[in-house]
Amino acid sequence: MNGLFSADIENRGLVLDPRTKLAVTLTLVIFALGNAGSNITAVRYGTIALCFLPIVLLVTAKQYRKAAIAGGLYMLIKAAEILLVPQLKGPALSMIGVICLVFVRLMPGLIMGSYMLSSTTVSEFIAAMHRMHMPQQITIPMSVMFRFFPTVLEEFGAINTAMKMRDIRIGGKHAGKIFEYRLVPLMVCSVNIGSELSAAALTRGLGTKVQRTNICKIGFHLQDAVVLILAAALYVLWILGMIGVIQ
Repeated sequence: MNGLFSADIENRGLVLDPRTKLAVTLTLVIFALGNAGSNITAVRYGTIALCFLPIVLLVTAKQYRKAAIAGGLYMLIKAAEILLVPQLKGPALSMIGVICLVFVRLMPGLIMGSYMLSSTTVSEFIAAMHRMHMPQQITIPMSVMFRFFPTVLEEFGAINTAMKMRDIRIGGKHAGKIFEYRLVPLMVCSVNIGSELSAAALTRGLGTKVQRTNICKIGFHLQDAVVLILAAALYVLWILGMIGVIQ
């Protein structure tokens, strides 16, 4: 299944180590969502530049539609934050300003997370976690997450198809039943899927204390070095700004 969050290893473009993707995601969370170093001009512009990296990675993975939608929406909201928000006053400023602020900070991390889930297999992720000597309390839940979202989306599509056949949709004869007949089954399926995936992970030996073997070949290459240098540059600029070398 090649969906929004499912891994397509045949068309993932630039192959990056899972640890590189995690490092970029963490960097985007710190600087885009956490707004770290926003008072330093170089960090502020560097953060904006890094926010476009996930979109470039989506393009290399031939996910052109997703890259176009994500990139266009991000640029539209960012332009509104820079050009429109300063001109607003009163309730409009509060409403549109908050929307722009939330989406501009959240979107880069979400886009990078979507790329990571769609370009990394569970086996590769587990191998990367073992290379970093992460405890099982972290590895198992995160490995379950990699299969949780694709499975939930698949179930959601099946529920939507079934409800459309019964005309339970916006504008249909039974529009008032949308919440009951769509959300309730989805919540029940989500709980069951989480339990089943956790049991499957433990059945495959993720909870054992012995060293697991893995046939996935992961490692750092030239492209990983380039991406990591771009991410590390933000931390360097942040430190230089805090000690007063740059402004």
